[in-house]
Amino acid sequence: MDVVFEIFQGGITRPVVDAIVNAANSTLLGGGGVDGAIHRAAGPKLKEECRKIRGNPRCPPGEARITHGWNLPAKYVIHTVGPMWYGGRRGEDETLRNCYESCMRLAAEHKIASIAFPAISTGIYGFPGERAAHIAVQTVRDCAKRLAGTPTENPLRVIFVAFDKPTRAYYETAFRERGIPFSVLASA
Repeated sequence: MDVVFEIFQGGITRPVVDAIVNAANSTLLGGGGVDGAIHRAAGPKLKEECRKIRGNPRCPPGEARITHGWNLPAKYVIHTVGPMWYGGRRGEDETLRNCYESCMRLAAEHKIASIAFPAISTGIYGFPGERAAHIAVQTVRDCAKRLAGTPTENPLRVIFVAFDKPTRAYYETAFRERGIPFSVLASA
């Protein structure tokens, strides 16, 4: 599977993609930051659907769940719960990697051709932005390589959404250090 990587500086609800990833809390019922913005833009039906997720509606850190996008420009929302930062002493890196892997697995299962990721766990959860960007870029690239045998007409389009200039710079550095081609989309 070929992958086209892009960086967008702006709000997570802006890119027109098949799936937007929500940096959710474990209830999946909305909150602040990215989670709140996605729930507000999607409308009340998103919260209703999250309440009806089969089995345990809570989503543990590192796992992901998928719902419809409702009023968003995306067909799907992939909700994942990132780790709280405790100085790297509680397996935070591995949990963050699991977030990206879980999202990529769901994207493959649902034949998603374009996906936008926020900087998971870097807001109120306190994960260091530069470290998170390196984990995000490497994990998504590794997942795409593992899916290389999946036949697709077009490359998978992955957008890393940066909410500010420092986050954008972290992503740019992560791509450059790995020699991975990327483009920067115009901010809106």
